Formats: sequence, structure tokens, C-alpha cells
Amino acid sequence: MKAVGYDSTKQTSVRTELIAGIVTFLAMAYILTVNPNQIFGAGSKYWASAFIATALGAVIGTLLMALLAKMPLAQASGMGLNSMLGGIIGGWGGYGKFTPGQAFMLVLISGLVFLFLSLVKIKGKTFRELVFDGMPVAVKSSISIGIGFFIAYIGFQNAGVIVFNGYTQVGFVDFTNWGEQVVNALNPPAFAAKTAVVALSGLFLIAILDKLKVRGSIILGILGATIIGIPLGVTDLSILAGKGDVSWKFWENYKNFFAGENSVFFSFTDVFSEGLIPEGVSVFTIIMIVITLCMIDMFDSMGTIVGCCGGNRVLSDENNKPYNYGKIMMSDAIATCAGAMLGTSTVTTFVESGTGVSAGGRTGLTAFTTACFFLLSTFALPFFAAIPGAATASALIYVGVLMMKGNVKSVDMSDSINATSAFLTVIVMVLSYSITKGIGIGMLSYTIMNSVLYLVGLVRYAITKENKPSWNISVVSIVVSLLFAVYFFVPATAF
Repeated sequence: MKAVGYDSTKQTSVRTELIAGIVTFLAMAYILTVNPNQIFGAGSKYWASAFIATALGAVIGTLLMALLAKMPLAQASGMGLNSMLGGIIGGWGGYGKFTPGQAFMLVLISGLVFLFLSLVKIKGKTFRELVFDGMPVAVKSSISIGIGFFIAYIGFQNAGVIVFNGYTQVGFVDFTNWGEQVVNALNPPAFAAKTAVVALSGLFLIAILDKLKVRGSIILGILGATIIGIPLGVTDLSILAGKGDVSWKFWENYKNFFAGENSVFFSFTDVFSEGLIPEGVSVFTIIMIVITLCMIDMFDSMGTIVGCCGGNRVLSDENNKPYNYGKIMMSDAIATCAGAMLGTSTVTTFVESGTGVSAGGRTGLTAFTTACFFLLSTFALPFFAAIPGAATASALIYVGVLMMKGNVKSVDMSDSINATSAFLTVIVMVLSYSITKGIGIGMLSYTIMNSVLYLVGLVRYAITKENKPSWNISVVSIVVSLLFAVYFFVPATAF
């Protein structure tokens, strides 16, 4: 029987593809525990259900890459997107009025929009490609940087490294306090310096292993931090015995997932009785959330896919465009819709797919192998549940490092307008605790400053008749900027 997506002309072997699939899984397995923590928080009644939703979302998305796109790419719930969803539900992003069902319905809507943008073409290009091409490079690149800092900041807070301070709003952990709990205004209580030590130890371990080019460095770092947390009382090993919705009896876990009281499966059906828009939330806020979800997924997916396949002539053409590009985009969009139905955040292509490609993955068999391991992980739920939030925080912080390292060189800092709009995108995203507001201020600042520069150029040209200025702002940038202008300046009560 022919292996799934296997093509002997791609200079690979079944053994190489299987190994590459395992490597990819190890590189991205951290999402299984990080994602439920990001959306609902460690210890939440929805945690077990969100874990299974995360695993199954990765299985479906990665199988689509294997069977439809036939590429060695894996998908799972995207970092940054899960932080935004957690903010919508829990209030981190300034919303906090949405039920899980309403939040997942927004993800589903964004997935359907994404699917539409991936299907409709104008002059040979999909809407999705046109929007991506029309966005200013400075803002596109800084979005990933900002999300990286944002994710790292959440990790610092979850682990109690950064704590609430009544005078300066935020402060650094007190390493002399090992006994009392420190209550963080935005997160559950942290065990003073203990959780901070666990998180930082995991971070250092990940960085060292990555420097040594050890495969699966992130998941190994998380496991190392979990072990360090045992004598400190941060890791609760009693969870391994199974309790509540966390059980070794996988059939009970699946039963609770599909029909349990704390299930997130098809939770958006509540919208039909409760409505999509919570009280006190404007229609325009809903529109901007959907647009932001689409934009983040769009830029993240396209950048990741090109980054993993570009330059490899087995996987991409002479223009660095990956083969089966349309089917890859379709797989991405369908996976987002499936993830919303399961009860997880936007499912997107993971940059960690590059580790499998580096290990020799060239076909859909790599993705198929990764999907199988994600499915197997659902049979070991207590093992993953025993990993404390402080240990997964180390992964959040390091993912922030990777996102910054991979994108900061793309911003032209020699251009003052590009540098300023990129800086505002990043800093506002972090300090306002809102990805939406960060992108919005970045787009607005870029469009306003370039418009003023153009007007100044016109005045100079009218006087000197030299150096006629050129209009370099795309229609996409103008439309998106106008939407954000309404979002920022028009009162919510107007909608």
C-alpha cells in the first residue's frame, strides 16, 4: 500500500518521513498544554475539554495538509490567536463579556471569511493574497514581533515573574518571598518566587537545548521545568492519578468532551439562544475582532508557509512559492472552521513544521505521522494535565523570543516612518494588552504619516516643480486604516 502523500521522486524515504513527522510533533507538542491555559487558564473547568479540542484540531488540520495539500506541514491552534481568544473570554484584551460559545462563533465566522478569501480570485490572485500584498511591510513584520512580545508578557505574568504593583502597575518578582502567595490582578495567585524559578529554569533549559540543536527542545524544557517544580510544590503529581474530567480512562474523557457539562464541543450553538453580541459590546467591535482574527491568521500562515518551504526546490518553485499553495491555503481555512466547532482557537500552520522539513520531510507522510501522534496524546491526558502553568510559561516566553528573532530583521528601521509605525504596533499591542489595538495604531500611524509626507511633497513640487511625490499607500492600507479609525474614534453606542 502506498504511503499517504508519499512521492518517491522527492528524494526521500518512508523512514525519513516518519522521523520528520515525530520531530515536528515534539517541536510543537507544547501547544497541547499551552493552548488550554491561554484560552481558559490553568485549573479551569474547561481545561480537559479544551485539551482534547486542541489535539483534535491539530489532527484535522494536519491531516488536511497530508491528504489535500500533500505537504510536510503541520497545523494546530495558533499562538497569539489563542491569547486573543482568552482575552475575549477572560477580559485580558479589554472585552471579557463574551461566553466561550460567542467567542468560538467569532472564530468560525473568521474561518468562513478566510475560506472565502482563499477561494475568490481577481486577476489570478485570491483576495487573501491581494490583502497580504497590500499591507505595508513595516506593519506586517511588526505584527509577529508584537505578538511575540505579547505572548512572552503573558508567560511572565502567568508564572509570577512580572507581578502587580500598586505604584508602578507592574513589578518584578520578589525572589526573597518563597512562602506567601502573590495575587496578580490579571491572573490566579502565584506561589511567589517558586513559580518564577520554575518558569525561568524552563526558559534557560529550552535556550540551551536549542543552542545545542536538540530536537524537541521546547517540550523537553517544559518537562524539565515540571520536574524542577516537584520539590518546590509547584507541580501537582496527584493529577496523574486522575480526578474530575482528567482521567486515564480516555473513553470517559471523550464522553465528557462531546456531551459533558464542561464541554466546549459545538459550544457556539448557545449563540442561537443567547445571541452573538453581548450586552455593552458594539457591532463594530464584533467586526474588528473578526477582521483582526483573519488578519493575524493570514499574515502568520503565509509567512510561515513561505518560511518553511521557500528556498527548497523540492517544496517550492523558483519564486519561492510553495507547491500546492492553493490547497495549503484551503487546508488552513477549513482547519480554522473545524477548530471553532471543536472548541479551540484559530488552527493555523505552525512554524515548527520547519523542524520536520529540516529533518528531511518532503511529503504528506510527514504531516500524517504528526497527526497520528497528536491523536495518541489524547490517551495520556493526565500526563499533560500534570504540567504546571509555570512550566508552560517558559514555552510562551521562548516562543516570544523566536517570533522576535525571525521577524525583527524584516523591518526597515532606517526609514523613520516605517520604524515609528512598527514600534507603535509592538508597544501598543503589549502595553494595551490588545493585539487589535496594536495593529490598529500601526496601520493608522503608517497611513497618516505617509499621507502628510505626500501632501508636503505636493506643496514642494508646486513651488519648485522638482521631485514630484509618488503615492505609495495601497487601497488595502487605506480601507483597513479607515476601519480602525472608526473603531478608535467613533463611540461604541453609535452602532
